[in-house]
Amino acid sequence: MTRNIQAVLFDMDNTLFDFLEAKLIACQRIIEHLGAGDAESLLQYFLRKNAGYEDLENIQDYLQENELYSDENYAISCALYEKVKVEALVLYPGVIETLQKLKEKRLDIALVTDAQSYNAIKRIERTHIGDYFDTIVTTDMTGAKKPDLKVFLYALDILNIPPSKALFVGDSPRRDIEPARKIGMQTAYAAYGDKREKGQKVEADITLSKISEIIDFIFEK
Repeated sequence: MTRNIQAVLFDMDNTLFDFLEAKLIACQRIIEHLGAGDAESLLQYFLRKNAGYEDLENIQDYLQENELYSDENYAISCALYEKVKVEALVLYPGVIETLQKLKEKRLDIALVTDAQSYNAIKRIERTHIGDYFDTIVTTDMTGAKKPDLKVFLYALDILNIPPSKALFVGDSPRRDIEPARKIGMQTAYAAYGDKREKGQKVEADITLSKISEIIDFIFEK
């Protein structure tokens, strides 16, 4: 291994699967139940700055501001959202094969996510990828969220790997790539999953059009 990479750390949402698409499908189901409204508009409530990405109050705000609120509508909408967003998850092509090859090469593999543990577990179980990871780091474990460097250092400490021998794979230039580079990690920008920050300048060691490209990058002769 000319790059001397001993560990690969993955972001989860929109790096291993299209979580935004799953959220949109969940929003569509809510709109179908309500018989009014717009799924794209509802999704935007979850993407607001200073709003919780998974906070159910986003649904409450949408219903109230669009004159659709009732206790029943809110309760059913929340239940639909939590159920459908997990059921709709589909791994990107090549994820399983890539994780298998990394395991075969005996690299350490970590999952580093801003999701709370209970949400991360649901997504991991749904997509059947838990067995591939040596450690899973969630925001309630670190007490911080990316791009806080504490998140990355926490994961590296668990793996007992120096930053220079680790590769971080993520879809967000601001929350994944920049902080990982700042502490000396090698980086792979998952451009295929970036729907929120695409167009920003990204300084990464490799830009991925598909996840399997990290194999040739790591084991390049």
